[in-house]
Amino acid sequence: MTPFAFKGARGTVDRNARTTPVTTDTSVVHPGDLLSRRQRIVYIIVLGALVALGPFTIDLYLPAFPVIESDLGVSQAAIQLTLTATTVGFALGQLIVGPLSDKVGRRLPLILATVLHIGASIGVAMAPDILWVGVFRVLQGVGAAAGAVVAMAMVRDLFGGQPLVRMLSRLALVTGLAPILAPVIGSQLLLVLDWRGVFYFLTAYGVLVFLAAVFFIVETLPKERRTEPGHSSAGARYKAIFSDRIFVGVALIGGMSFSGLFAYLSSSPFLFQDVYGLDAQQYGMLFAINSVGIVIGTQTAARLTRVIGPQWILAGSTAVMLVASISIVILDMAGAGLFGILVPLWFFITAVGFGFPMVQVLALVNHGREAGTAASVLGALNFGLAGLISPIVGLFGITDAVPMGIVMASTSAVAVAALWLIVRPRSVPALD
Repeated sequence: MTPFAFKGARGTVDRNARTTPVTTDTSVVHPGDLLSRRQRIVYIIVLGALVALGPFTIDLYLPAFPVIESDLGVSQAAIQLTLTATTVGFALGQLIVGPLSDKVGRRLPLILATVLHIGASIGVAMAPDILWVGVFRVLQGVGAAAGAVVAMAMVRDLFGGQPLVRMLSRLALVTGLAPILAPVIGSQLLLVLDWRGVFYFLTAYGVLVFLAAVFFIVETLPKERRTEPGHSSAGARYKAIFSDRIFVGVALIGGMSFSGLFAYLSSSPFLFQDVYGLDAQQYGMLFAINSVGIVIGTQTAARLTRVIGPQWILAGSTAVMLVASISIVILDMAGAGLFGILVPLWFFITAVGFGFPMVQVLALVNHGREAGTAASVLGALNFGLAGLISPIVGLFGITDAVPMGIVMASTSAVAVAALWLIVRPRSVPALD
């Protein structure tokens, strides 16, 4: 991608200046309104690659769980803790990068964090035991956090209203699809690489993100916006988002939805490979089928916002999540077998896909001045809660789908309660 100029009706701003494009045309409300269709596609591709780094870092090695367990001579619970370590690191990293990006701009935190990710990926690949795997996985999560925060904040810097919904729906597609596709890719990598090779692959991906940050990412937060009155301090930015009842409610919904999804992700390698006897490639194909649900959910939800408010789409998606997860428990206890698990599981994942972009839109739409901080809190809750809740499944032993279904049902119930008791859909204003 070569540098280009953003052109408005009465002015042109060179992209090489690395500042948010501006215009004297009063019909242009947001800088992103000046982007052509081709330029928006480029943004979607580059920002999507940034967003995908986190889920790929977390989930690419899932099909290798049984192999790592055998190679390092540790328990299932110990392997799952390395997943928890990554998600906790990812959550902490977002809490650091988000406020920092509001203070110093988007590019510098992204570049520094990506360098950390590259070093930590090499560390995991060379780790002699499970302890060092866990340590480097925490650092890997911290380093991967920048991509998700910066991408979401940049979209909010550039867009508002329905264009914001459309752009966030594209990022939500990546957010939801990457955790599903990562094990598919990981299972194929295991055909030619050992589990350590998977982390060398992540090292290469980190290098690509670093190059994108250096050569393709422009600064969307100019210096004057970093020091606006009342929003120059981290305390002021946190006060702005946590005093917003709607933000708090949808952030909790997002965290619970992600926790339900990760309960499935963390337990599925053992459930489908050890209990149901699927090999790594069959396990990967199962994830590919489920990925269709994510695509349907995220992209359909964006179109529905033209006629239905995001809060009402969340009302439907959280209800489906609850019904589907309860169905997994009931059908498994009734002896319905693998098919009895996969059908309601697909509907659960599809419902999560419907909810992802709606959570992001409602969380960010009123927080343009503190978009980095808001995105970081949203992401930290998503991955922090997921990292803490999903290992609960392993504590009960994975001999059937009941523990997974119970955790998914519990998180879905909390999401439903948060929507109706905290967000209160009837009180949410319409999008501009």
